[in-house]
Amino acid sequence: MTEEKEKNNTVPFFPDHAAQEAKVALGVGVILIIIGVLGLFFPVGLAAPADPLNTPLHVKPEWYFLFLYQLLQFIPKTVGSTAPVIGVAILALWPFIDFKADKTKKAMRYRAIIAAVIMIIIIALSIWGEVK
Repeated sequence: MTEEKEKNNTVPFFPDHAAQEAKVALGVGVILIIIGVLGLFFPVGLAAPADPLNTPLHVKPEWYFLFLYQLLQFIPKTVGSTAPVIGVAILALWPFIDFKADKTKKAMRYRAIIAAVIMIIIIALSIWGEVK
């Protein structure tokens, strides 16, 4: 007898639960449409639109882009935007370009000196960009 009571107290999923979920989804959709229409007719603006050609003085990039940001102050914008991309491409393709083994320690020393100078320049530009 208790099984029959429990069976009678249950609600079938398909017609009842599915209909209730559809009503909730319809209500949420109507609310979203109302908010969208209100936003369309009464837009809320925070400030003037952004100007991509005018960067405010207080804007600074994250620490890993500071050296590029500082570099842009010394070289033209076209060179400053393409030079890092070309540098990364050269770094990525270098193992395929230079595949011969070094026979002398002189080449290794030159590469180490060039890498150290580049790292010092990057660190100096990053510190300079943060302090400025």
